[in-house]
Amino acid sequence: MTPAQLRAFSVTVRLGSVKAAAADLSVTEAAVSMHIAHLRKELGDRLFTRTANGLAFTPGGLRLASRAAEMLGLQEQTVLEVRQAGSGRRLLRVAASSLFAEYAAPGLIELFAGRADDLDVELSLHDPQRFGLLLAERTVDVAIGPRPATIDDTMTCTHFLNYQLIAVVGADHPLASRSGPARIAELRDQTWLLGPSAVGRVGLVPAVVRRIGVAEHNQRIFQSHAAAVDEAKHGKGIALAVASAVAKDLADGGLHELNGPQLPARGSWNLLALGDREALPAAAELRRFVTTPRAIQAMLRGAGVTPGRFRPAIHVTLWS
Repeated sequence: MTPAQLRAFSVTVRLGSVKAAAADLSVTEAAVSMHIAHLRKELGDRLFTRTANGLAFTPGGLRLASRAAEMLGLQEQTVLEVRQAGSGRRLLRVAASSLFAEYAAPGLIELFAGRADDLDVELSLHDPQRFGLLLAERTVDVAIGPRPATIDDTMTCTHFLNYQLIAVVGADHPLASRSGPARIAELRDQTWLLGPSAVGRVGLVPAVVRRIGVAEHNQRIFQSHAAAVDEAKHGKGIALAVASAVAKDLADGGLHELNGPQLPARGSWNLLALGDREALPAAAELRRFVTTPRAIQAMLRGAGVTPGRFRPAIHVTLWS
């Protein structure tokens, strides 16, 4: 049983077909089928059969699916730990939702990484729907963002910060002069200027957009939430923003807060990690640190980090 065989089977389970697995792994379908055939022979189990509705897994196939992800994750974590031991440095890999990464992560990472000279923190942006899978496969050590709908028994979820999401418009926007709450029909007909978190299904931003019923043709997605808010300042539409991040613009009159159905909305940020027995020491340390007053203050007032402390993984998303 080799890592290549386990990886082929694990991706087939995740994507639901050999063809999709081959495309994801950048290999031929024949290569994926060969790896699975070797597993079937070694384990004495068909693992799955093809049906009109997709793949039907045997009880043994389901058991292997859960073990394969765990074994591959342990292999990757072991390689990482050996490299760290050789270099004398530690690496903490943090997955974050785009909203948290933009507004709160810089201050947290600056303060936490600065407490240890041998610690590097790597931040990457991910859809919160994938947090559980990323942790189970040991692709990341910690995931921060909205609370998942379900939490695996092997993981811990630590709530550490509440925030308020408000709708804002520029001073020249027609709705800025309203004395009372906007009607939901008015909100639906406006252009909404949104950050990248609006693309996913999990999180407060997409939830507010769904509740109001904003049509897709009225949504404009920007590379950052700050860029969306900046467009709102120029009267181009309605933006959703974390209240603490736009407090100065509201006080100066550059932005105006809209009240109405579903607005403002309240959300929370949570830290998801493996249990203490399986988590890296740095992950367990961050889980304890993130609830401290110093950490909360840093997330609300952080001023950024130096390249030596913060090495973000860059992900580019293209919309057609």
